[in-house]
Amino acid sequence: MCFHIRTMLHVTDDHWLVGARRIESPNAGPRPDPDDISLVVVHGISLPPGEFGTGCVEALFSNTLAIDAHPAFADLDGVRVSAHLLISRRGRLTQFVAFDRRAWHAGESSYRGRQGCNDFSVGIELEGTDSMPYTKTQYVRLAAVVGALLARYPRLSVSSLVGHAEIAPDRKTDPGPSFDWRRLVLGLSTCEGQAPRAPRLRALDLRGASPSRSPAEGS
Repeated sequence: MCFHIRTMLHVTDDHWLVGARRIESPNAGPRPDPDDISLVVVHGISLPPGEFGTGCVEALFSNTLAIDAHPAFADLDGVRVSAHLLISRRGRLTQFVAFDRRAWHAGESSYRGRQGCNDFSVGIELEGTDSMPYTKTQYVRLAAVVGALLARYPRLSVSSLVGHAEIAPDRKTDPGPSFDWRRLVLGLSTCEGQAPRAPRLRALDLRGASPSRSPAEGS
């Protein structure tokens, strides 16, 4: 199943993912160096919190969210955020920003001494919460997406996959302890038709996280 999905997923010359629905977000801009795509940041999000399939995440990233539709949205008034991709609970892929452009997902952040991770990262949102397990379909899709990104962008590697909590530990907790990094790397090995190797497992094993992030702080 994973191999079949991966063969369908690839990144086009204009940096869009074949097989993903496209909803272009206005919340994006040029990267300082369009060739510097060297980090993948995994997020978790749900709007309203703990509710799935509402279309509210897509609306948030498109600046069309009805703020008065739910009390939890009050803090989102005027917030401008986006991600490159959203993976729904059922595995539906939606792309909002071309990969060679800067999505507004990481906010104040740093990775190995580099500040401003939006400049050089791809942001992938998983529909979910810190405390609820992500779905099998989401892991399969995420592994296929990461495989397509690794094939397209030479500065990416398995060791450059991080959670939002890792690059903004004072502000963020997603994708949370419910996210299984070992399962992701095993899925990557399966997608590549290889047996999982210990160094690759160690590269992503024991990623930490904790309770749920506010979707208002993505940019």
